[in-house]
Amino acid sequence: VSEDPLTVKVEHLKEKPYDKDDDVLKATLFEVISTLRDVLKTSPLWRDHAQTYTQHIGDFTHPRVADFGAAISGANKSQCQQVLEELDVHKRLRLTLELVKKEMEITKIQESIAKAIEEKISGEQRRYLLNEQLKAIKKELGLETDDKTALSSKFRERLDPKKEKIPAHVLQVIDEELTKLQLLEASSSEFNVTRNYLDWLTALPWGEYSDENFDVIRAQKILDEDHYGLTDVKERILEFIAVGKLRGTSQGKIVCLSGPPGVGKTSIGRSIARALNRKFYRFSVGGLSDVAEIKGHRRTYIGAMPGKMVQCLKSVGTANPLVLIDEIDKLGKGYSGDPASAMLELLDPEQNANFLDHYLDVPIDLSKVLFVCTANVVEMIPNPLLDRMEVISIAGYITDEKMHIARDYLEKSTREACGIKPEQVEVTDPALLSLIENYCREAGVRNLQKQIEKIYRKIALKLVRLGAS
Repeated sequence: VSEDPLTVKVEHLKEKPYDKDDDVLKATLFEVISTLRDVLKTSPLWRDHAQTYTQHIGDFTHPRVADFGAAISGANKSQCQQVLEELDVHKRLRLTLELVKKEMEITKIQESIAKAIEEKISGEQRRYLLNEQLKAIKKELGLETDDKTALSSKFRERLDPKKEKIPAHVLQVIDEELTKLQLLEASSSEFNVTRNYLDWLTALPWGEYSDENFDVIRAQKILDEDHYGLTDVKERILEFIAVGKLRGTSQGKIVCLSGPPGVGKTSIGRSIARALNRKFYRFSVGGLSDVAEIKGHRRTYIGAMPGKMVQCLKSVGTANPLVLIDEIDKLGKGYSGDPASAMLELLDPEQNANFLDHYLDVPIDLSKVLFVCTANVVEMIPNPLLDRMEVISIAGYITDEKMHIARDYLEKSTREACGIKPEQVEVTDPALLSLIENYCREAGVRNLQKQIEKIYRKIALKLVRLGAS
């Protein structure tokens, strides 16, 4: 009304006249009140508001019901303002009814969400409480070390350190089998099968590799320490190490050492493992006629076992050992399968990244394993197998090499084996040369070792007789 000081004249907005007895208006009002009652039931927060409202403002009239409904509906400001501005009471009630109904729907959704979460939590809580009660009951009865619980925890403890390295498909199989173990009776035969299966699955070194040595100089030194000569073989091993160093990782290969008996094929394999700093495992396949020895038996058979390769991985504890397959040219042929053909999957670098053992029934990665095979006669090895190998032939030793081997290796080890001190005996060069040229003319040095042992045994007897007299 005046500018200074600011004085204003206020008139309260009056609702348009309305007929309280109008049926449509009554029906709308009752609907609003009914919906409000439902909302107040679900949300106790608004009950206090209703009481406060009646205390301060008085009885609810048609417009006041509309205003109160809009206030507790949780609608946005513009929608509430719209209700306030509406002077037609019937329209005002209609607007409030819409807002309150909407609030009711939101409350229902909220309830269903709350119920779902509560069910989930209560289910987990219930399971946890029941498990705790079960443990307490077992403790009271002295059954705390329940077979199944102890076994499951043992297997899980084994898995925990290497869980990240285990492939997802293997983890899934292990989890399924652990669940199955809990459901089986300890006395059933199926229980033992599942337990053994889990024992093998969890004991394997999934993704665990030994640190390899890529130092060519050190490897050369180790190879020279163990063997005299054999330049071709040593060169090939050093090439393998050099490639591994440049790549940063070594792939598995198949090296086949061929040569007559006694030239040191098996001991070269042991030496290579030492030079590469890999674990060593040897198994001989001479006369092997059962495919299950390589591929394992099906779990359904009584006394089923995994194949030799899975046994190897369990015993060495790394996934990149050096495996020496001895006498591969003497592989037998069984009445129910061909072991030579079964060896293909084991040895082939293209296939063995997913080697499938019948017992385990999950693929195993053998691509990092270095296979060293030994054979006397290459022609006896089946062609598909030979095709995948790098053959290094060791022809034998000449007299000069035999002299060195006898002096540096055989004599020393034989002397220690017979308990004779170096100063007690001396084998002259002419004597050794005569022994090699007249008695030990074969390619290998095994017979030479036998003859040297014979000499030392006679000397040992002589020394003992002199001491006794």
